[in-house]
Amino acid sequence: MASSLLELTASIVSSHASVSEMSGEDLLLELQKVHIALQKLEGESGEGVEKSEARGPAMTVKKAFQPDQVCCMICGKCGMKTLARHLAQVHGMKPGEYRKQFGIPSSQALTAKNFSEARRRMAQEKGLADNLAKARAVRAAKLAAKGGPEKKAPKPARVPKTKRAANA
Repeated sequence: MASSLLELTASIVSSHASVSEMSGEDLLLELQKVHIALQKLEGESGEGVEKSEARGPAMTVKKAFQPDQVCCMICGKCGMKTLARHLAQVHGMKPGEYRKQFGIPSSQALTAKNFSEARRRMAQEKGLADNLAKARAVRAAKLAAKGGPEKKAPKPARVPKTKRAANA
């Protein structure tokens, strides 16, 4: 069944490549995406994906996370500012799974450091932190006016109608 799956993948990607211009790297990524999708449809996603991704990282963590770019440790694609979309679209993976697979600590951002710094500076210039502080203050004031989170006793549990009717 695997050879027919590979043949089907090659056929789909070749027909896609015939109508749209693709680089060699794009072709490889497309092959991976189509193959994984077909495996999922066939019900083999658990086995086939783990085999292809369990062979080890394409590079070290130090090389993958550079100041101006991040690289995928699964396929080796570089030049990205953030990994989340790539992981979801190409590998069908969540960031937490990726971190666990390669032992990446949660303190390590999955974005390029320069990109994160630029976003932080832009947010500061636009005063987004001040706006957030103001919004939190307004919300806290509204909660305090309503009685706030310091409620004296919790409301009794609500009994479903069916139980009320049976008890009456």
